[in-house]
Amino acid sequence: MAAETLVRAEAGAPPGGPPILELRRVTRVLPGPVPVTLVRDIDLRIPRATFAAITGPSGSGKSSLLYLMSLLDRPTSGEVLLDGEVIDGQSDTERADIRLRRLGFVFQFHFLLPEFSSLDNVLLPMRKARLLPARQMRERAENLLHQLDLDDCARKTPGQLSGGQRQRVAIARALANDPQVVFADEPTGNLDTRNAGIVFDIFERLVDVEGRSVITVTHDADLAARAEMQIHIVDGRIVENQSLT
Repeated sequence: MAAETLVRAEAGAPPGGPPILELRRVTRVLPGPVPVTLVRDIDLRIPRATFAAITGPSGSGKSSLLYLMSLLDRPTSGEVLLDGEVIDGQSDTERADIRLRRLGFVFQFHFLLPEFSSLDNVLLPMRKARLLPARQMRERAENLLHQLDLDDCARKTPGQLSGGQRQRVAIARALANDPQVVFADEPTGNLDTRNAGIVFDIFERLVDVEGRSVITVTHDADLAARAEMQIHIVDGRIVENQSLT
């Protein structure tokens, strides 16, 4: 890694206080002639500055749980709290603004815009949020790419990058607006062992050095074992919630 720490603004809640994320009796049911329960009666607290891994068999509800935690979906019943604040009553517009300004997202398929350079992909969330002047946005984007060893990739499009490079650009984009929590859904699913390890090294640094929380869904047991909190879900229920700290 090119530098000891990734760029981090000074704003944000100090250690202690309420958990950064909490779910209270959360259930999600897909309506229809035969309703489908995705997750059921989930109680979960994610402390600040925690690296958590959600594991479980295919179809167990891992991604459904992540989408509820990250405000990409709404529970049928129960409450989701971010930094002690109940979020479920917020409008769709308000939830979108919270996701943009306070949360970061990394997915198995990086979803970079193919016609844009790496630098412009990282700038997109900042331009949408408009939290910084244009010059500072560009400086921040360049700094994020630099600290992820992507200086040579700044002006390249995603099609000119390797899989590992594309995923690191996606991580830089997720960090663009200085999120409190980074969510990752199978972020190493398309990577070889070396690049998967690099991604998890970055996640560990985000937690240990910067005090962010990282919550990832993964099928990789070896990588999940590196997380300090492991949440195992089967048939929509948490069957094991283990903190390694």
